[in-house]
Amino acid sequence: MKHTEERPYADPEAAARKLVELAASIEAVQDGRIYIERINAPFMFKLKGSGTEFGAGLKHAVDRGWLQLHESGTYVRLLGPGGLLTQ
Repeated sequence: MKHTEERPYADPEAAARKLVELAASIEAVQDGRIYIERINAPFMFKLKGSGTEFGAGLKHAVDRGWLQLHESGTYVRLLGPGGLLTQ
């Protein structure tokens, strides 16, 4: 008997891919910056992801070289193949 439903973003790889997809759909501001709340809000409220899933997905995307997270944590940059900026 199952009491909980499966979470689609429980796997960090799936969450990371969704975060990159969200980041790619947002128009970047100055120097390719995408403010973190622009990907956090749709992930949490529209897609019903959790904060833990967001954090794990973000870490996975950074580790894979898909996103670059600024040290302040306020924005990310979308990276292309080989860690190059896509702008």
